[in-house]
Amino acid sequence: MKTTITAKKMQIPQKFTEYAETTLNSRLNKFFGDEADARVTMSCHKNLIIIELTVEYNNMIYRAEQSAVDKEDALDASIDKIIRQIRKNKTKIEKKLKESAFVDAYEDVVPESEYEVIRHKKFVMRPMDVEEAILQMNLLGHTFFMFANAETGETNVVYKRADGKYAFLEPIID
Repeated sequence: MKTTITAKKMQIPQKFTEYAETTLNSRLNKFFGDEADARVTMSCHKNLIIIELTVEYNNMIYRAEQSAVDKEDALDASIDKIIRQIRKNKTKIEKKLKESAFVDAYEDVVPESEYEVIRHKKFVMRPMDVEEAILQMNLLGHTFFMFANAETGETNVVYKRADGKYAFLEPIID
């Protein structure tokens, strides 16, 4: 597994780099193998270390973010979160993971049924800029809003992040 560790406004100790590489390889290699690309981003907020772990494998992205007082604890919690995501969605993602990922592992996990869509909604998208889309989203009381971008003509999404800030999604056709 290729591992990249970055930090925002802090130093990365060599001991943590070695710990992260060893832990990621030992705990996630059974799911992803050597072709996976893992990115660990560390930042500090007040007294907490925030670890954002992103693993890319076979055009799938697995992401977890955890915070703790100790960076090793935050990394372990992030890895646990990704493993829980994989276990929860085992039947849907096992085709994308290594063939040996689930051999003799997690036999007690009940397979999840198909996703149940409870509502189908159609709406007219009128062209607007990002600020207007955020305003419309807030007026509706939603946490995301899809709109036609007036500048590009493409369909975009704005959403409210857990930290209270806003994010903007633009599609890139691969």
